[in-house]
Amino acid sequence: MKRVAALFGLMPLASCAPVGETGPTYAQANEDTNIRVTGEAVSCLSASRIRSSRVIGDGVIDFHVTGGDTYRNHLRSDCPALRRNDAITYEVRGGELCRGEIVYAVDNYGGQLERGPGCGLGEFTPIEYVDSVSDAPETMGE
Repeated sequence: MKRVAALFGLMPLASCAPVGETGPTYAQANEDTNIRVTGEAVSCLSASRIRSSRVIGDGVIDFHVTGGDTYRNHLRSDCPALRRNDAITYEVRGGELCRGEIVYAVDNYGGQLERGPGCGLGEFTPIEYVDSVSDAPETMGE
């Protein structure tokens, strides 16, 4: 039990290392028809503003921040270790989560939580979810 509690205490922590520039670009964030890009991509998010994250697939994570904004991150390369709705962990240095830093899948092995393989972050693109029927923006939680 102490090991699980210790891992939860370290969930915001992970190692930070640069990776190659092979991932999707800002323009590719707009390929998803269920979102609308609302501004220019940024390299970092203030860690104090991140309130939750959601793995969309093996190469995409949405970060929900205070104020109701959402930033989509296309990882710098595919990350088959990340599956839809997986939990992730990462380390914040200098108060920001930035492009090139590593996020890790959290694996559950018989009730034991362990840090899984890591994947490098790309740019953070501001998005809003779009209702595919009416093309009106959706609000999270509706």
